[in-house]
Amino acid sequence: MKATRLSAAGLAVALLGALAASTPARAADTDTTTESSTTCATDPATTKRQFRAMWIASVTNIDWPSKASQTAPDQVAKQKAEYLGWLDLAQRLNHNAVVVQVRPTADAFWPSPYEPWSEYLTGVRGKDPGWDPLAFLVEESHKRNLEFHAWLNPYRVSMPAPGAGADLSKLAPNHPARQHPDWVFAYPPAGVAGSRLYYNPGVPEVREFVETAMMDAVNRYDIDGVHFDDYFYPYPSGTYQYPDDATFAQYNRGFTDRADWRRDNINLLVQEMNAKIKAVKPWVKFGVSPFGIWRNKSADPTGSDTTGSQSYDIISADTRKWIKEEWIDYVVPQLYWYIGQYPAADYARLVPWWAEQVRGTNVQLYIGQADYKSGDSAYGSFWMNPRELSDHLTLNRSYPEVLGNVHFSAVQVRGNRLGATDIYAAEHYSRPALVPTMSHLPAQRLLAPVVTGAERRDGGVRLTWRQPANGKGPFGTATAYAIYRFDGNGHVDSCGFADAAHLVGTVRGADGDIQSWVDTDATDGTAYTYHVTALDRVWNESPASPARFVR
Repeated sequence: MKATRLSAAGLAVALLGALAASTPARAADTDTTTESSTTCATDPATTKRQFRAMWIASVTNIDWPSKASQTAPDQVAKQKAEYLGWLDLAQRLNHNAVVVQVRPTADAFWPSPYEPWSEYLTGVRGKDPGWDPLAFLVEESHKRNLEFHAWLNPYRVSMPAPGAGADLSKLAPNHPARQHPDWVFAYPPAGVAGSRLYYNPGVPEVREFVETAMMDAVNRYDIDGVHFDDYFYPYPSGTYQYPDDATFAQYNRGFTDRADWRRDNINLLVQEMNAKIKAVKPWVKFGVSPFGIWRNKSADPTGSDTTGSQSYDIISADTRKWIKEEWIDYVVPQLYWYIGQYPAADYARLVPWWAEQVRGTNVQLYIGQADYKSGDSAYGSFWMNPRELSDHLTLNRSYPEVLGNVHFSAVQVRGNRLGATDIYAAEHYSRPALVPTMSHLPAQRLLAPVVTGAERRDGGVRLTWRQPANGKGPFGTATAYAIYRFDGNGHVDSCGFADAAHLVGTVRGADGDIQSWVDTDATDGTAYTYHVTALDRVWNESPASPARFVR
């Protein structure tokens, strides 16, 4: 965004306004518009800061793009329209981010110099779709002021039939796995149902390659986050073992226990990926969405009160270590179980365990929600309760470490079985919310905007404002803006900004001096007081602008 310019007089007014508005003490979440939560009564149903997103999966065309789009007369236009539809849904639900799968099987949704085009765009492995989907996805998400998290799968190379399965010759002709067959293994073994190819995490060249391939997206696109799910080593299949005897013998790095070595392979991936991201774009967040159980208490006293599968053991994912070492910025455990007496994995037992793991760290906790189970009798009677998901979000309020939710997946969110989406959206997402800030990411102080106009017109109230010294000198650059509306024309104290009760919207910053937004929900004949704040790239908030009244 271009830096705005003000006259000397305008800048002086802006600075005075900023100083006046910044009198309240700085809040713990770095807001300068609010006092601390100990002095302001807030409504948990309208929390001001909460990460809200849905996963948009591309593998096997789960969510986007649809398989039907591959044969549409205008394939590109169809896929663009489908994606805009998902953004419409995100906005209707007051989400503030999307998590989009753009490297599902060691392929790419962008013109990568390292990997072939994804088959899920055209139906043909390696076929150029004739456009740059990732550029479009990021640009359109930002137009809606939604964070874009690029969901990347590090090691999965193929899917079972009708995918390439375990057959290297069915991969795209230029696929690196065909050029380096020693980099991959089939699991379960070729010829067994469900067999597919994986990059071997134990080969150092593999780790370096997948990091380089993924970093291409970070380097070239304006993404806000890099996101891994729970696919590291493959989930076990029957009694089949990973075919990594020779790899362990050659690259054991002194480990004598193979399970520890496998975990260290994944630890290195996570640690190195985080370091590489922060080295080039310190503001880009790195998050992982692991299987919901790290270890059971019966196996480790620091584990959870559960009896289910343990990601530490079955897929070599030591998520707890990643949190304690702060190699990730956020964690989204997939807590795809109901609240109730389910000894293997009770949602009500797992939320407090994960909250304890992030406590005292810089790692934020969001919860992965199983929208796909809601209303599906195959998952049991608890999931036939239309309030189950909303009850999850209510329970989360008891744990201040829980700072958001991600819903799996977009098709199921839209499906709204039993009206469950409507229920949790009404009870928990009724107002917009700002993405939680991360104090360890770089930030500079923002000045308060100066509202230059507020006028009624057909369609609502149009606000205009300027951002003084935007990105100049010691001041930070505004990426977006938050708009607050209060009834009447009285004084608004700092507690009015403590939750989202008066937050009516956020808008991405535009090029040029003048910023604007139209309040389409304003009622004719009602007096309002508006304030605008500036938000930087990682959602730190400026002091509020001086008030602007509309009668």
